[in-house]
Amino acid sequence: MTRIQQRGLYFEELQTGVVYAHSPGRTVGEADNTLFSTLTMNPQSLHLDAAASASTEFGERLVNSLMTMSIMVGLSVAQLTQATTVANLGFGEIAFPAPVLIGDTLYAETEVLSKRDSRSRPDNGVVVFQHRALNQKGVLVARADRTALMLRVPAGSGDSAAAG
Repeated sequence: MTRIQQRGLYFEELQTGVVYAHSPGRTVGEADNTLFSTLTMNPQSLHLDAAASASTEFGERLVNSLMTMSIMVGLSVAQLTQATTVANLGFGEIAFPAPVLIGDTLYAETEVLSKRDSRSRPDNGVVVFQHRALNQKGVLVARADRTALMLRVPAGSGDSAAAG
């Protein structure tokens, strides 16, 4: 019986200048925002206090921006890095150009900005991803550059699609 296991893309399969659109999206609920904020010890009233938030320029609670970033990157995992990444090496520029509100649905896309051979690990490559999150209206709500250490196609794997 043939067995197909879901995985991300190997270093050789990732293409620079290509935008990978991820699905499905993720709708952010009130409990998600409250739990994330309290789990991460962030008592900011903008995330937790509906009455105080009502008097701000936004008129309501905002979704914790680090949760937004986590969802944005998480939406990319199944398509790009599931079982093919070794480690995150760091995040570069991060921006949140518009707020995320409770009830918004986040959609993500990722562009491979650059890739190079690892200088110290011949079985790996270094990839710079730019992740972008858009809400259900198509408004850009988050952007982050992330550098990751990626696996190469395993030697002798016979994975000709990956080697191309």
